[in-house]
Amino acid sequence: MKKFDFIIIGSGQAGVPLAFSLSKKGTVALIEKSFLGGTCVNNGCVPTKAYVASARRIWDSLHGEEMGIEIPAGAKANLEKIKARKDTLVKGSREGIEKSISSNDKITLFRGEAHFISNYEIAINDDKITAKQIFINVGARAIIPKEFSKVDYLTNVEILELAKLPEHLIIIGGSYIGLEFGQMFKRFGTKVTIIESGDRLISKEDENVSDAIATILQEENIAIEFNAKEINVTQDGTKILLKINGADKEITGTHLLLAVGRAPNTDTLQLENTSIMYDEEGYITVDDYCKTNTAGIFAIGDCNGKGAFTHTSYNDFQIVEEYILGDEKRKISDRITTYGLFIDPPLGRVGMTKAEAKEKGFSILIGQRPMDKIGRAKEKGETKGFMEAIIDAKTNQFLGACVLGVGGDEIISGITNLMYAKQPYTIFRDAIHIHPTVSELIPTMLEDLQPTTKE
Repeated sequence: MKKFDFIIIGSGQAGVPLAFSLSKKGTVALIEKSFLGGTCVNNGCVPTKAYVASARRIWDSLHGEEMGIEIPAGAKANLEKIKARKDTLVKGSREGIEKSISSNDKITLFRGEAHFISNYEIAINDDKITAKQIFINVGARAIIPKEFSKVDYLTNVEILELAKLPEHLIIIGGSYIGLEFGQMFKRFGTKVTIIESGDRLISKEDENVSDAIATILQEENIAIEFNAKEINVTQDGTKILLKINGADKEITGTHLLLAVGRAPNTDTLQLENTSIMYDEEGYITVDDYCKTNTAGIFAIGDCNGKGAFTHTSYNDFQIVEEYILGDEKRKISDRITTYGLFIDPPLGRVGMTKAEAKEKGFSILIGQRPMDKIGRAKEKGETKGFMEAIIDAKTNQFLGACVLGVGGDEIISGITNLMYAKQPYTIFRDAIHIHPTVSELIPTMLEDLQPTTKE
């Protein structure tokens, strides 16, 4: 049994920086069963945003006429080249992590799947290691509903390995991952149909956001089927046949992408050999400092169910690092929810939706401005979407905001910072901003707040 001061299971966006931080205090065992870097590097942020960028270049080339630019032959996607560029970016990130680890004599990298023997003993292949402090950073993976298990399907992992464009891509799930892949592959030249069980897309958002996003995608000729409560799927050679709600609707495609949610990768850890608590979905139970119920064992990143983003995983690292150093200033409950939907135009979201604010009993004021009323958006020729702010009528502080439109994923940060500072919206309203920009119209929006009822 090899002894270490610390063991980290998983090399995601919490595990890797934690390994380097802890290596200053003692010996670290870092366990990884797949590629270094976790979801973000390998089949999440890095590769998908590379594809989004390629899709945007096609969009630009096909919309030159409206900007006075004549582009003779249009554009055609070469998926092999798009994939090769993506692979180069991913490889560079992986190799950077591996080089840093190999040059640190306090970190030992174990390749293989970790299994708990007991609370503080772990087996990896033929190795057995132990430590008094263990950090679980195993991430999550796509959920595969049983009804799709007998046909060929893709997840966010396999679709990024395609070297040939699908003829017709059917996407099950009208949420964040499905929408991003749907738009990028439609722009590449694939026919795309999105199947959603509910009556609107991304149901966590307010209805006006869901409706606007559906319109954006439908205007790019992406087909969307709502209220698909019952789906029967069969395969005939390379053809995938879906029957929706009995024989109500039939759709035939060449490829099927499953994007119905994520599940934690905790089922292989053999947690039954420990006293570590986890819920029925497999998420490990943690407190405000990512501590499990078992002394010295922490769960960080997606597998603790407290966040599903790279930035929340990295914040978990920050929380744990400070806790170990004896500083408990950072904690999960202080985190303000913020994220992006990286379709084009993107959605930047922070804090509560209107529905959440009303449900919690806040008296709210709403500010909204459509992008087609913003000079810089019109000058860019990108006027889809809107910006919206939700203000607490009693404190004048932001409860939440969204920017669906050009630059929305970047613009939202200005409101995020003000929310963390717990300052009133009037700070933003009364500040002087650069002209001409999209964000300069946020103060104008905040000058015309309208009350809304709690109902």
